[in-house]
Amino acid sequence: MARVQPLPESEAQDKVAQTYGRIRELLGVESLPEMFLVYGRVEPFLRDFYMNFKKFVYTDGALTRQQKSAIALAVSCHAKSEPWMEFCTGYCRDAGWNEQQIAEIIAVASTNYMYNTFFKFRDLSGSALFEGMPVGLRAHTFTSTSLGTDMVELINIAISDINACKPCTSGHVDAARGAGLNDNQLLETIQCAATIYAGAQFLSAAGAE
Repeated sequence: MARVQPLPESEAQDKVAQTYGRIRELLGVESLPEMFLVYGRVEPFLRDFYMNFKKFVYTDGALTRQQKSAIALAVSCHAKSEPWMEFCTGYCRDAGWNEQQIAEIIAVASTNYMYNTFFKFRDLSGSALFEGMPVGLRAHTFTSTSLGTDMVELINIAISDINACKPCTSGHVDAARGAGLNDNQLLETIQCAATIYAGAQFLSAAGAE
């Protein structure tokens, strides 16, 4: 049983009803995805999430909507949030990614997990022995998709940050700058990722998935 029940649009009042209306307008839908109805039980969270989602996930900024949609999908997959994975898959399609590229976004994020696991171990082991050993893990996915180096690095930064892999995050920030991305774009990558991750964590804790 869900710990937090969705607040139906028909029962929403005052600020919640107002925010529901703004989300409908932003998404161009007649009825809201259920994730937002769950957030509606806590008005400040709903309002914060809406503002962050609008600015950092769903509208062009330092990053394009297409770039943000890919980051959002990667993060929703990381969080294993089925409602957000479904939403972000549709968002990716609307933003111009094709089915092959959607698969590639997921593959890049998954490959990043592999490297995060390795480099976190090397960083946390407390032994210089492992520093001199080869990685030995194939990761041609990073360089062999149709996403482009800049998009791959944005995904890698988002996932490496969430996984708290310091050497990976630092390395991918350098690689992203080398690919021509600026610091505002890197910051917005994390703001986008943080927004989706917060939304996914609320749903999971609420038992609403």
